[in-house]
Amino acid sequence: MKAPSYESAMQELQRIVDDMQEGAVPIDELALKAAKAAELIAYCRNKLRAIESEIQQIDAQENEV
Repeated sequence: MKAPSYESAMQELQRIVDDMQEGAVPIDELALKAAKAAELIAYCRNKLRAIESEIQQIDAQENEV
């Protein structure tokens, strides 16, 4: 299975947050939604860290020139 894009992960996370804030998540699904939200947060955080590392590498290469 292909990993989601950062944007699609953020959209899904936003939907979960909105549903939870509106009380639209049945109590039986609350733990599952919270776990999915935590998974999406971790994915997005890792994606941002990877991009930051790539940018730092590019910056370091440009400073060597």
